[in-house]
Amino acid sequence: MTATDDNSAPARKISIFGREFTMPRSRGLRIAIGVLLTIGGILGFLPILGFWMIPIGLLVLSYEFALVRRHRRRFVIWWERRRRPN
Repeated sequence: MTATDDNSAPARKISIFGREFTMPRSRGLRIAIGVLLTIGGILGFLPILGFWMIPIGLLVLSYEFALVRRHRRRFVIWWERRRRPN
C-alpha cells in the first residue's frame, strides 16, 4: 500500500451553511458530481433543477482544480470584507 492510494487519504468534507458533507474518495467521482451539479444549475429554469446547483457544483470542483479554488478564495475574501462593518 502506498501513500497515493485513495483508501489511505482521508475523506474530504465540505461545509455548506454550517452542515458538513463527506465527498467521495474517488477524484473522478468528485469531478463528475461537480460538473453535473453545475450543468444542472444552468438548466435551473426547469422543474426540480435549480440555480442553487451552480455554486455547490463550483464548490465541489474547487477542491480539485486550482483555478476554481482561486476564484472561490477571492469570493470568500470579498464576502468577508463586505460583511465587516467599517
